[in-house]
Amino acid sequence: MAKQILFNEKARQALKRGVDKLADTVKTTLGPRGRNVVLDKGYGAPHITNDGVSIAKEIELEDKSRVWKKVRRPW
Repeated sequence: MAKQILFNEKARQALKRGVDKLADTVKTTLGPRGRNVVLDKGYGAPHITNDGVSIAKEIELEDKSRVWKKVRRPW
């Protein structure tokens, strides 16, 4: 797939979609009534966790932009 170069509003919207997907997944695990999430890596048994960092690391989006990687891991 060719690289996409986005500017201005389109770039902000692409970044927002990625952040929203991350937040929607991780927010279910927060608080005293937080729920578990099942991570299926495609091999072995599924992994059940409520650790937000582990969940964020396993999220893969169709848009493999560097910006998304920076949001997920800013260093």
